[in-house]
Amino acid sequence: MNRSLFRELWDKVFRAGNPLFLFIGINCLVFILLNLAGLFVSLRILSAALPTWLVAQFQLPAYLPALVWKPWTLVSYMFAQISFFHLLFNMLWLYWMGRIFLDFLSKKQFVFVYLAGGLAGAFIYLLSYVLIPVFSEQTTTHVLIGSSASVSAIIFATATLLPDYSIRMLFLGNVKLKYLALAFLVLDLLGVGGSNAGGSLAHIGGAFLGYLYVRQLRLGRDWSKLFERNKRSKLRVVKNPRSFHEKAAATEDTYTGKGGGKADKEEVPNQTLIDQILDKISKSGYDSLSKKEKEALFKASNQKN
Repeated sequence: MNRSLFRELWDKVFRAGNPLFLFIGINCLVFILLNLAGLFVSLRILSAALPTWLVAQFQLPAYLPALVWKPWTLVSYMFAQISFFHLLFNMLWLYWMGRIFLDFLSKKQFVFVYLAGGLAGAFIYLLSYVLIPVFSEQTTTHVLIGSSASVSAIIFATATLLPDYSIRMLFLGNVKLKYLALAFLVLDLLGVGGSNAGGSLAHIGGAFLGYLYVRQLRLGRDWSKLFERNKRSKLRVVKNPRSFHEKAAATEDTYTGKGGGKADKEEVPNQTLIDQILDKISKSGYDSLSKKEKEALFKASNQKN
C-alpha cells in the first residue's frame, strides 16, 4: 500500500505534465534534502559542515563577487525552503492561486511566470543591495532563499487577470483577488523596513513581474513566447475564399456544436474571444457568462500547450 501511494504521488508530480504539481514536488524534495542533512548531522552520521555547504548551494548571495562563483543560485533559490512553515504557506498559496491561473492560462505561461517572477525578485533584491546604502553595508552577510518571489508573481498575475474573482478564506469569508493582492503588497512594503527586508524586496519584484505580464498579455504580447523558434509561414494561394460572414458563421458553429467536420471539432476559441470573456468575468463574475461563453472558456482551458 505504501509503495502504491508513493508511486501515485510520483506519477502525479513528475509524470502528469502539470507544472503546478511539479514545482510543488521539487520544493518539497529540496526541503526534505536540506533537513535530512541536518538530521544526519544530529545523529553524527555526517559532518556538521555538510548542511551549511548544502544550503549555500541554494542560497542567492547579495554579495556580487560571491554570486559570480554560484550563478545557478539565481534559479536554485526559488525552489528551496528550510523552515517548514515557510514551505507550507508558500506551497498552499502556490496551489490555490496556481489552480485558478491554470484554469484560464496555459501551462507554458505558468512556468514562465513562476521562473521569471523568481528572476525578477532576484534582480530587485541584488539591485537594492548594490544601490541602497543601508543595504549595501550588509551585502557580505545577506542571502536570499525561498520561492516567495515566484509565488508572488503567480498571485499577482492571477489577481490582475481576474481582479473580482473571489475565494473563501477562514474568518474572512469571500475575498476578491484584487484586495488579497493589495494586502500582500502593503505587507511587503512594510516589511522592507523589517528584519527580512531582502525577502520583501524580492516579493515586490515577483509581484511586479506577474502584474506586468498579464497587462502585456492583454495587449497581445505574450512574453512566454519569447524563446520559441519563429517558424516561417509558407505562402499559399487559395481559390474562392469564403466571405467574412461565412467564416464568422463557421466559427459560431464551432462554439455551438453545429459544425460536424473534423476541422470544427479541433477548433478552439481565439485569444480575442477569451479576453472578452475574461473582461466580463472581471466586471460581473463567472456566473454572468452564457452557456456558449462557458463552453468556449472550457475549450480554451483544455487546449494543448
